[in-house]
Amino acid sequence: MKLKKKIPLIDQHDKLGFWGGKFGGSYIPETLKKPVDDLTKEFKKLRKNKKFLKKRDLYFKNYIGSPTRFIKLENLSKHIGGAQIWAKVVSDANGGAHKIYNATVHALICKSMGKKYIVGDTGAGYAGKMLSMAAKKFGLKCKIFMGAKDIKRQKPNCDAMRKNGAEIVPVTTGSQTLVDAVSECMRYWVSNCDTTHMCVGSTVGPNIFVKICGWSTAQISRELKKQIKEQFKKIPKKIKLINCVGGGSSAYGFWSEFIDYPKSQIELIGVEAGGPKKSKLHAAPLSRGAKLGVLHGAASYVCQNNEGQINETESISAGLDYPGVSPIHCFLKDTKRARYTYATDEDALNAYKLVTKFEKLNPSLEPSHAFAEAIKIAPKFNKDTIIIVNSCGDAKKDRDILRKRLGRKI
Repeated sequence: MKLKKKIPLIDQHDKLGFWGGKFGGSYIPETLKKPVDDLTKEFKKLRKNKKFLKKRDLYFKNYIGSPTRFIKLENLSKHIGGAQIWAKVVSDANGGAHKIYNATVHALICKSMGKKYIVGDTGAGYAGKMLSMAAKKFGLKCKIFMGAKDIKRQKPNCDAMRKNGAEIVPVTTGSQTLVDAVSECMRYWVSNCDTTHMCVGSTVGPNIFVKICGWSTAQISRELKKQIKEQFKKIPKKIKLINCVGGGSSAYGFWSEFIDYPKSQIELIGVEAGGPKKSKLHAAPLSRGAKLGVLHGAASYVCQNNEGQINETESISAGLDYPGVSPIHCFLKDTKRARYTYATDEDALNAYKLVTKFEKLNPSLEPSHAFAEAIKIAPKFNKDTIIIVNSCGDAKKDRDILRKRLGRKI
């Protein structure tokens, strides 16, 4: 398996939709073949349509607020020592997280296909919140599937979804988290695909949904590449791009423009959810030896038991609490272009405390996992090394968890 240069990674799949011959694909029921084929053809047409691209860029700038900031964390860097620590503050985007890029593009596609209803899944509530925002912006009826457990722990985002006019469908099956929400959302779309468009909230699912989401979030790295050149006058010789990884949408978007660079110059580091230190459960299929399996219409590394059944996961971060991962990240792992590790709940909380102590930044629990790795490795390098963390969400949604665990008011 080799990476091809000058070709976007989202397009480096075979005729059956597999990256590296084994990751991805479209494992879907016969009833979904036509709507998936129709969506594939529509996206292929739209991504080359100048009017559509102009409209996308206009909404990215005037609705989402691109570009988001690229800043040096001076105080944190000085406290930790070693490498320079920087942040791409994607949480500056309208709504507070990277999910708004994918939601906006899906809403535009929905309108282009003449559909009036849009459905989606959510864990941390950001994908749902952003989809409800985009649906309201474009006059679409919106339904969000969310695990009952996540509804309780992500109340602020649920309140925002309802305020935007979306219906939240509580999912009470299985672990009552993201994995079950995705399953129920897909079941609903099977029965309503003639009138309804489905937005998958990350780079997971059948091939076309991986591509649409990756194409949408790639805006993050387009901005970052330009900002790095403006700041340093060139691309520095030693950069480490660190991103949390659940489904993997923000990480792909953060890395997209840099995958062609040699890893000796730009290292890509993905940080999964290791769960509580005292628990055997986690959400880290890439870094803790998960086997290949099929989940939600695609083949990827999946947390599963010896009989091949999907394992329950555990993480303080609802947005990373998912047993699978994008097939694109599986491909990056197997080609050794990216390195994957994990941070525990406690690591993420400690990183959150440190970042908020030294900087005017309020990262959610998802990017706090990435900050934990940055804090861990920075002392091993000198100031010539540039560590950049994607601060892809703000902590407003985590206020109840942080109050309980840290006694903090957000």
